[in-house]
Amino acid sequence: MNTLLVIALILAMGATLFALIRGIVAFLQATKEQLNSPEGRPSPSSLKQNRMMMNRILFQAVAVIIVALLLLMKGNG
Repeated sequence: MNTLLVIALILAMGATLFALIRGIVAFLQATKEQLNSPEGRPSPSSLKQNRMMMNRILFQAVAVIIVALLLLMKGNG
C-alpha cells in the first residue's frame, strides 16, 4: 500500500510541477495589450492562466493528502 501511495505522490508532484510551468508560460505569453483590454471580459490567455493555477492548487492538495496518509500509516505501523 505504501508503494502505491508513494507512486501516487510522485505523480501528483509531477502534475503540480507541470501545471505550474504551463501557468507561468501562459502568463509570460500574455501581452500588455491583452492585460489592459477595455472589453471587460478576460482574454483567452487570462483564462488559461487561471485554469492552470487552479489545477496546480488541486494537484498540490492531492499531494498533501497523500503525504498525510503516508504519515498516518507510518504512525500506526
